[in-house]
Amino acid sequence: MWTQGQVVARRDWSDKLFTLSIKAEIAPFIAGQFIKLSQGNTDKRIARAYSIVSAPDAELLEVLAVKVPDGQLSPALHQLAIGAEIEVSTKAAGFLTLEELPQAANYRHLWFIATGTGVGPFISMLRTQAPWLKYEKIILVYGVSYYSDLAYQDVIQQLQQQYPQQFVFIPMVTRESKAVEGMAALDCRIPQGLVSGELEALAQVDISPLDSQVMICGNPAMITEVQTMLLERGLTKNLRRAPGQITLEKYW
Repeated sequence: MWTQGQVVARRDWSDKLFTLSIKAEIAPFIAGQFIKLSQGNTDKRIARAYSIVSAPDAELLEVLAVKVPDGQLSPALHQLAIGAEIEVSTKAAGFLTLEELPQAANYRHLWFIATGTGVGPFISMLRTQAPWLKYEKIILVYGVSYYSDLAYQDVIQQLQQQYPQQFVFIPMVTRESKAVEGMAALDCRIPQGLVSGELEALAQVDISPLDSQVMICGNPAMITEVQTMLLERGLTKNLRRAPGQITLEKYW
């Protein structure tokens, strides 16, 4: 089912990375879920899934997208101006949610590991009270190519100020080594940061099957590498029939 939505605001993080804020009536959703957007087509509908970045109680739906030059939908979304109409699926979906994690008290540390627009569902979760009430330490690892690809820095900085002892942010920028606006980042890929131990050293928290939950979203290659490393450490994939410590969502 589809409903008509309207773009009421947009924010361009770089020449390709952008956020659309959409006014649309959809069913209640859970932080971490995604909706589908479509411009509609009389011959064949072109629709793509986009994670919701806004919190469930927000008035507007925020989606973070990147313009893919040969994409079937993203170039058209990138051209949308304020006031433009867009079709939105009326019901969100997806299982990359905090509700799907095991609730055992021993899981004290929550790792969010993301590349690119995969940070979207984690921003949505961080905008709710749920993770802050449950976990002693929350670590957001955010990997991108360039500093300009680090979206939602204002939200992240606000969380750092609000939860200075509880929240750790680790940006990873692979194609720029010079810090921008005073922000220093690791200049390696996420799997390399795990192998070297730099990620856990910065977080001052070890990833352990005893007390850690790890949620991973973004580039499939990164997800496969990180999952393999975590499995070798004794963590297991989280399934409803067999609770574990690794929950993931691949973006393509």
